[in-house]
Amino acid sequence: MKYAFLLCALVSIVACGGKNEKEDHQLLIVKKTTTAPTLDGKATENCWNLASWHPLDQNWLGEAYSYQDFNGRYKLSWDDGYLYLLVEITDDILYDARKEPLKLWWDDDCVEVFLDEDNSGGLHQFSHNAFAYHIALDGNVVDLAPDREPRLYNEHISSSRSTIGKLTTWEMAIRLYSDTYKDEEVNIPVPLKQGKKIGFALAYCDNDGSKERENFIGSVFVPGEDKNQGWINADIFGTLVLEE
Repeated sequence: MKYAFLLCALVSIVACGGKNEKEDHQLLIVKKTTTAPTLDGKATENCWNLASWHPLDQNWLGEAYSYQDFNGRYKLSWDDGYLYLLVEITDDILYDARKEPLKLWWDDDCVEVFLDEDNSGGLHQFSHNAFAYHIALDGNVVDLAPDREPRLYNEHISSSRSTIGKLTTWEMAIRLYSDTYKDEEVNIPVPLKQGKKIGFALAYCDNDGSKERENFIGSVFVPGEDKNQGWINADIFGTLVLEE
């Protein structure tokens, strides 16, 4: 009888796929806007006035840094077609040494946006189960493709930034794509709607003039010693919940 019970339990697990669902953490409510922001790096629209700030303060990689060297925060909004992102970065040096966008793109100053359209979690290093977009200072958008080569995904994210003194403001309009996305084929962005959950994390690569980036600062707490997991594992992403 005991063995029959264990067999039935095993069959049930297999029938259900045996797949663990992503655990929702750092849930953020994102309010819908009726007027899309103008992407000019000025953040004057009402949707930004109504949205809450969230900190960018988790040191995923590098030595401890001072508040004077770097601090960041962000806001979110959405409509039927886009997820909107506002990022404010206070950084004493913006470093952009590599003019070839597909070479060592992570070692210059850049914003990195992690997106998992269906909030399913799981590995995505060489797949489109999730995206890890690097948005460079010149606006180029880079991620690794399933063929393990970097590609430009500039059609996925439109952005604008302005810098006054040490403060840089980024505005982004982001199209979301499902895990069925195929490079070099026609892909339709996923429409957004009330109640949708999206896996999300944000990070900044900070370099003040070194050969490699000096810090990698993220938006979500990652347990363990190796915190540079976002580009591999979507389980560490937080969860956005879209509301009207």
